[in-house]
Parts: sequence; C-alpha cells; structure tokens
Amino acid sequence: MALKDQLDADLKSAMREKDTVKLSVVRMLKSAVKYREIELMKPLDDAGVLQVITSELKRHRDSVEQYRAGHRQDLVDKEEAEIAILQAWLPAQLGEAEVRAKVDEVVARLGAQGPKDMGAVMKALLPEVQGRADGKLVSELVKARLSGR
Repeated sequence: MALKDQLDADLKSAMREKDTVKLSVVRMLKSAVKYREIELMKPLDDAGVLQVITSELKRHRDSVEQYRAGHRQDLVDKEEAEIAILQAWLPAQLGEAEVRAKVDEVVARLGAQGPKDMGAVMKALLPEVQGRADGKLVSELVKARLSGR
C-alpha cells in the first residue's frame, strides 16, 4: 500500500477510534504532503512522502529540545507522543553500527581521504539510508570517519 493511501486509512481509523492525537498528527502530515506537492507541482511518490515525514520528525525533535530548555514538560510529552506516531510510518530504522558500516563502505568505494570529501560521501550515502537513519547521526559518523576519529 502506498504511503499516501496508508495515511488516508490511518485518518479514517483515527476518526473511528476518536484518537485525537493521532488524528491531529495525520491531518498535519497530510497537509505537509499536500503543501509539498503544490510546491513541486507534481504528486509525491513514497520517497517524497518519506522525506516529508522525516522533515516533520526533525521539526518535532527540535521542538522537544526547545520545550525542554523552557521547562515545559507538558509540551515535551505532547511532542514525544506525536514523534512516536510519525515514526510508525517510517521503515525499520538502522542502528548506529549498521550506519557506521554503510559509511565505511561508501568511504572505501569513493576513496574519500579527508574532511574535504564529506560532501561527496554524504551525497552517495543519503539515498541509501533515507528515512532509515537520522541525518544528524549520519553526518556525525561521516565527519568522525573522515577526520580519522
């Protein structure tokens, strides 16, 4: 089932079950997908929808950090509940060891030598781990590998 169809089914399910948090998240996500389609002037495929979900997850994680800094535990709890719902649409996440192995593989394949090659490594690596690993983690691992740490 396509991700957009899954979102529609989850919207109906959340309405039936009167799950207000999930309903809110699905509506927000459908709106973000629609906005992205309008922006690109074409319908999104599953990869495009995954990018939207990933960007929404990043936005929610940033919000959690801000709310923690502001000592707003009630909002932290709300955002974390929404993060859990968003993660249900992502494919199985790669562990740090798996990402590290992919980084090593790409670095070896490209013959990357140092920090100046980070852009090329990230360009080759991100399509392989898109939606399955946190971009921040990938960036940190690539930077550490290329700087010799």
